[in-house]
Amino acid sequence: MNPLKGGPPQGGWRRTVLRAPIPLYRWGLGALLGRRLVLLTHIGRKSGQPRQVCLEVVGRGEEPGSFVVASGYGERSQWFRNILAHPGVRYQVGGRKYEGTALPYAPEESGRRLAAYAERHPRTAAKLMDALGHAPKSAEEYAAIGADHAGGVPLVALRPSTGNRQAGAGFDGPL
Repeated sequence: MNPLKGGPPQGGWRRTVLRAPIPLYRWGLGALLGRRLVLLTHIGRKSGQPRQVCLEVVGRGEEPGSFVVASGYGERSQWFRNILAHPGVRYQVGGRKYEGTALPYAPEESGRRLAAYAERHPRTAAKLMDALGHAPKSAEEYAAIGADHAGGVPLVALRPSTGNRQAGAGFDGPL
């Protein structure tokens, strides 16, 4: 049985393992994690309090300082639901900190980008999809999973505020 299938972890060891990198960022050691992980600070849609999640970077965005991340559990992920309500975020990749917005791609674009990711990283994509309970066999199937925001794996663009690479200004929530 795969421990990640069935939805986002609500507690226990799965949640502990997935949140393990967060203290490294807090201790100023985010650079040790390189550019493969991003620490995303977002605002809780109900509490209004800052929340954090560590996500894998699946690509770089078009502009400097922008990154693409995947919501492995689609709209079931709390962080995904939170950014829909409050798109203003802070994020850190390696040792660099940004303030900006988190915006889900339109379904068709999300699907296209997930299929492209699977083409560039076939083994990693296959393992990720298997861990999440999906078994795509073709680019079309990857595209369908990426386009499905409810039960699939939609992609989200993290974009820095114009000319702002420092965390702080414009973040729509307390820290």
